[in-house]
Amino acid sequence: MADNQTNNKTGCESERGDLEENIEDKEDKEGEKEVSAASSNPMQRSSSRPQLDVSRAAIQGDFDDRNPTILLPNQSDDISHLALDIGGSLIKLVYFSRHEENPSDNWRKRAIKQRFGVSNVNRRSYPILGGRLHFVKFETGKLNECLDFISSKQLHHGGIDSPSWNAGIRPVENPIIKATGGGAYKYADVFNERLGVSIDKEDEMNCLVAGANFLLKAIRHEAFTHMDGQKDFVQIDHNDLFPYLLVNIGSGVSMIKVDGDGKFERVSGTNVGGGTYWGLGRLLTKCKSFDELLELSQQGDNSKVDMLVGDIYGGMDYSKIGLSASTIASSFGKAISETKELSDYRPEDISLSLLRMISYNIGQISYLNALWYGLKRIFFGGFFIRGHAYTMDTISFAVQFWSKGQAQAMFLRHEGFLGALGAFMSYEKHGLDDLMAHQLVERFPMGAPYVGGKIHGPPLGDLNEKISWMEKFLQKGTEITAPVPMAPPGTTGMGGFDRPSSKGHMLRSDASAALTIGVLHLVPSLEVFPLLADPKTYEPNTIDLSDRTELEYWFTVLSEHTPDLVDKAVASEGGTDDAKRRGDAFARALSAHLARLIEEPAAYGKLGLANLLELREECLREFQFRDAYISIKQRENEASLTVLPDLLMELDSMNEEDRLLTLVEGVLAANIFDWGSRACVDLYHKGTIIEIYRMSRKKMQRPWRVDDFDKFKERMLGCGEKKFQPYKKALLFVDNSGADIILGMLPLARELLRQGTEVVLVANSLPALNDVTAYELPEIVAEAAKHCDILRKSAEAGGLLVDAMVNAQDGLKASSPSVPLMVVENGCGSPCIDFRQVSSELAAAAKDADLIILEGMGRSLHTNFNAKFKCDALKLAMVKNQRLAVKLFNGKLYDCVCRFEPAAQHS
Repeated sequence: MADNQTNNKTGCESERGDLEENIEDKEDKEGEKEVSAASSNPMQRSSSRPQLDVSRAAIQGDFDDRNPTILLPNQSDDISHLALDIGGSLIKLVYFSRHEENPSDNWRKRAIKQRFGVSNVNRRSYPILGGRLHFVKFETGKLNECLDFISSKQLHHGGIDSPSWNAGIRPVENPIIKATGGGAYKYADVFNERLGVSIDKEDEMNCLVAGANFLLKAIRHEAFTHMDGQKDFVQIDHNDLFPYLLVNIGSGVSMIKVDGDGKFERVSGTNVGGGTYWGLGRLLTKCKSFDELLELSQQGDNSKVDMLVGDIYGGMDYSKIGLSASTIASSFGKAISETKELSDYRPEDISLSLLRMISYNIGQISYLNALWYGLKRIFFGGFFIRGHAYTMDTISFAVQFWSKGQAQAMFLRHEGFLGALGAFMSYEKHGLDDLMAHQLVERFPMGAPYVGGKIHGPPLGDLNEKISWMEKFLQKGTEITAPVPMAPPGTTGMGGFDRPSSKGHMLRSDASAALTIGVLHLVPSLEVFPLLADPKTYEPNTIDLSDRTELEYWFTVLSEHTPDLVDKAVASEGGTDDAKRRGDAFARALSAHLARLIEEPAAYGKLGLANLLELREECLREFQFRDAYISIKQRENEASLTVLPDLLMELDSMNEEDRLLTLVEGVLAANIFDWGSRACVDLYHKGTIIEIYRMSRKKMQRPWRVDDFDKFKERMLGCGEKKFQPYKKALLFVDNSGADIILGMLPLARELLRQGTEVVLVANSLPALNDVTAYELPEIVAEAAKHCDILRKSAEAGGLLVDAMVNAQDGLKASSPSVPLMVVENGCGSPCIDFRQVSSELAAAAKDADLIILEGMGRSLHTNFNAKFKCDALKLAMVKNQRLAVKLFNGKLYDCVCRFEPAAQHS
C-alpha cells in the first residue's frame, strides 16, 4: 500500500505543481483586482500613520492553519504591532504576534477553496493579519522592565516573528508606536532614547471608548456581573448596547456616557480612585505594591476601624430609617474615639476599610450619574478592580442598593486594557473594528506558574521555559495550586447591605486572575455556520458546567484520562527523553489549568464541556505534541481498510431498505471506537478492532434509546406512493479514525452518493484524540476508493484524486457522470464543534446543503444535541459515558442515538 501511494505521488508531482501554479495565478489576479478596486476609494489616514502596500497580498504558508497570515510581499517597511496605555500607576501593553509557520502539502485545500469560491484576499483596502493579540502590564515605576520587554521581543520593529527580522533586514529607523495615557507625554523622550521610537499620542477617552466598544461587540463572554462572589456572564445585544455609562477606575475615575462608536461624553469623575487607595494604603500600611495591599485586605476586618451604626446605638439597628447595626456610619470613624496610635491598628483592617470606602464611593457616584442620564447599564473597567472579587461585590452592592435594584453594575474581563486596545485599534491597518465575535478565539497558554493564588510574569513563549518551571516546582515539591476557595460570606455592609462580609478573606482575591485573560487569536477566515436556524439563541454546549457536581465530575474524567493520554503522546514522539519531559510538563500544565478552573469556573469566560476538552488539546499543542494518537490511528485505518471490501459486498447484496438500516447500525456500532472514553479504552484490551466492531453490530437492538430511524428512512426511501427527491448535498461531520470513518461513515456516504447526493466529509482542522482530520481524510478515501467504483468516481469528481483535480481545472469536470465527494475542514481542533466559529470553506460548502449528519458524542451529544438547523439534521452516536446517558435521556452505557430532525420542524 505504501509503495503504491509513493509511486502515485511521484507520478503526479509535476501535474500538481502546474495545478498549484494555475490556482496561485488566479488568486493573484483576483487579489490585484480587489486591491485595485479598493484603492480607488482610499481611507483617510493621518500623515503619522504608516501606509500599507497590499498589492499581490496572499495567504502565506500553510493553508491548513486556522490562523492564516496574509503576506504583503511588496511592503518594504516593518509596521509596529504594539500599543501602550501609560498610566500613573501601570503601563498596559497590547501587542500582536504572527502565527507559527507549518508548511505542508496543501494543493487539495487550494483546489477546494477555488471550487467553493473562497477568496484568499480580504475584500478591503488593507488586510486583517491572522495571528495573536497579547495583553501584558508593568508598574509605571518600573518603566525599564517594560522597555526591556519591548526590546527583547523587538515589538517596536514588528516583532521577532516579522518577515524583515527573520530575513536579517535592518529595522526601520525611528519607528512610530501608538500610546495613550499621561505617560505617553511624560515618557516620550525616554522611549525615544532607549528604543529609538517616536510616540504617536492618541486621545485617552477616544481609546477607552473604542476599546470598550470593541470588546463588548467582539468578545462573546466579555461582560459579567459579580454578586455574592458569583460571576455571571451577560450576553450583550449589539443592537441594544448604547447608551451606557463607562466608569474607568485608574488612579482617578472617569465616567463616560457612550452613545455609539465614536460618540461619547465625559460627564463626571472623581479624584478618589485607585491612586487614592494605593497612596493612602502605602502611607498607612507600608505595603510595597498595589497587589500586596489587596492581598492584605483579604485578612482584614473593617469593623475594627470603621464606625458602624451599632457602635453609635449600642449594638442596635436604626430601624426607623432602615439601617442595620452593621452599616458603616463612618469609614475610619473609630480612629476618632479611640486613643490608639497607627501602630495599634492591624494593616489588614486598614487595607480593607480603605478598599470598602473607595469602592462604595465609586459605586454610588456612578449610579447617581447613571440616574441623571437615564442609563440602566454601567460598565466598570480599569486596573483598580483587577478581577478582585471583594472590590466587584462592593461596587455591585453600592449600585444595587442606591438604585433599589434598577441599575446593574457590570465588569469587563479585559478591564485594564481598554485604553491600550483602543490605541492598538487606531492603527487603521489592523481593521479590528471589522472583526466579529466568530473571528476571535481566546486561548489560555500556560504562562508562569500559579502558586498560592499568584501568577508570576507574562505568558512564557519558549517551550524550554515552560518545561523548566514545571521541573523547578517538581524538584522543590511545590504543588501548583489555584487561589484559596471562597467561604460562605457573613453579614455587614453599608446602607442596610447584608453582603459582602466585613471580613475580607471570606471572599477570595482574584487579583491574580486579572492576568489570566487569554491570548486573542485573530482568525479572519472563521464564519458563523449559515445553516444555524437562529445563531443568536444557539448554544453549543449540552452539559451545564455551572452545576458544581457536573463540573467536578468532568474534571475527574479529564484528570483520570491524563496519564493514558501522556503515554500516547510520548509514544507518538518515539518515547524519547525529550518527549517524556514534555509529556510531564503537559500533565502539570493541564493540572494547573484544571485547579484554577475548579476554584473559579468562570475564570476563563463562560465554561462549557466543549471549552474544557479544547483546553486539553491546546495544552498538548503548547508542548508540541502535534498528534498524540497518530500511530494508533494509522494502525486502525489499515485494519479497517482490510475488511472494507467484505463489508461493501455484504451491503450490495441487500435490498435498499435493509441496506439503509444496516448502514445506520454500522455507523452506531463503529462509533464505539473512541480513545476519549474510559469504557472504550477498557474494551481495547479485550479484543481487536474488528472483533469489537462485529460484537457491537451484533448487539444492535432496536428500538434505540433515541430512535428516529423510521422517519429518516421515510425521507430517504419514501413511503408507499409518497416519494421524495434525493438530497442535493449532504454534510457529514465525521468523528474517529479507523472503523468509525472507514466502516461506518464512508459506507453511509457511499449510499448517499449512489442516490445522487453530493457529499462533503467535514473533519477537524487539527488533531484531537483519535479524531480523523481533514488532512488525513483524502488518503483514507483514496485507499477506500480502490475497492469501490462509486467512491472512486465521486472522489475523482470531487477532486480527492490528483488526476481528477487536474482534469477538473482543465474544465473537464462536466464530463464526469458522478456526483462529487469532497473533504473540507471544520476550523476546529476539538472533539466538539461550535457552529458559531467554523472555517470559511465549511461555510461556503454549506450554503446549498439540505442534509447535515452529525456523528459522535462530541459533535452530536456533548455539543449540538439541542441545536436547530435550517435543513434536515441526523444526529448519530453511541453513548460511551454513563453520566451523559442519564443526564440527556435517562439512559445507560452503550445506548444508541439516532435523532432525525426535519427542517420544517425548526421553522
